[in-house]
Amino acid sequence: MSKKLWGGRFTKKTDPLVEQFTSSIKADFVLAKYDVLASVAHAKMLGKCNIIPKKDAAKIVKGLQAILKDFDNCKIKIDFSVEDVHTLIQDLLQKKIGDAAKKVHTARSRNDQVSTDTRMFCRDFLYALSGSINGLQNSLDVFISKNKNVKNMPGYTHLQHAQPVTVKDYIGAYKTMLERDIDRLKDIYKRVNVLPLGSCALAGTSLPIDRRFVAKELGFSSVMQNTLDAVSDRDFVIEILNACSILGMHLSRLSEDLIIWSSSEFNFIDIDEAFCTGSSIMPQKKNPDVLELIRGSAATLYGNLMSALVLMKGLPLSYNRDMQLDKEPLFDSLKIAKDSVDIMAKLIKNIKLNKSSIDKQLEDCGLYATLAAEKLVKKGIAFKDAHKIVGKKYARFQV
Repeated sequence: MSKKLWGGRFTKKTDPLVEQFTSSIKADFVLAKYDVLASVAHAKMLGKCNIIPKKDAAKIVKGLQAILKDFDNCKIKIDFSVEDVHTLIQDLLQKKIGDAAKKVHTARSRNDQVSTDTRMFCRDFLYALSGSINGLQNSLDVFISKNKNVKNMPGYTHLQHAQPVTVKDYIGAYKTMLERDIDRLKDIYKRVNVLPLGSCALAGTSLPIDRRFVAKELGFSSVMQNTLDAVSDRDFVIEILNACSILGMHLSRLSEDLIIWSSSEFNFIDIDEAFCTGSSIMPQKKNPDVLELIRGSAATLYGNLMSALVLMKGLPLSYNRDMQLDKEPLFDSLKIAKDSVDIMAKLIKNIKLNKSSIDKQLEDCGLYATLAAEKLVKKGIAFKDAHKIVGKKYARFQV
């Protein structure tokens, strides 16, 4: 069992049930790399500012770099009995370099440490997610290019025939949604990329630290000025969860269109078999299960957003242990969002449009009713009258 980072005043052992209940290592282990990198920058700063001896700072940095290398080479066996990822790294460092490791936690708290680690993780994931969305946009371009023989298709409002639209415009609507998703992530990135480290528990430190040095080392654009806000802010988590929810909604709409188009009643598209499944009882079935799961995953994304919002509701300043519970919904949503985008990109590239079925639907004269009314307007008839004339003719045709 590792020693607690906080055990100074305690004389009794923690109840085993409490140990299990409060542990976060299984959720926050994904932050291990970032915890090491942040600790390297912090140790360099402590040495530079003569807060700890330079030789100890150098020893700490060397030990942390060795730990990072061990992680990369999968040479570390994770002790999941430790309380959290910060304790894990501290224990590993102490085993490597001895008592000098005790000095790395000078002028910091787990409160500013975890916020820093999470922000670093989010920066990388936002960048990767933006790249995946851009890849999906490219797949939509490939889809349009591969189906150049199909120029037009029915457009719908209320899922009823409305007006003819080009395939490029229909698919382009989703490209535009995705562009907003990328813009949203870029905007969030600016607020993520601010360093909280140095805020310590909530009130900073009396030691002469250099936060801007650490910010530069870790690639942060600036430092957070209000230390209470720095350790208690989870707006960036909620913003990311919100962005993932909106992205999930866009993907669910695209999925629904493709599911409808693949049905026998529409028969507009053929989805590659590699992205479908069958039935255990009906031999003829070819089901769009991948699209249905993407559509259904939006529910989890929404739930994770609501979880974080309710988690933060009414929390007094500054840090509260409740905030430990923000990691699982955050990590879950980012993974769902990226996985959904990546598989949708592959699926889209292999879809084929069924021109004959689409052309048959384009024979519906109702699709051209608005155009007919506009032609009457060009002849000087008021649109309201033109609307009535065309509407009556179409109604008689329908009967």
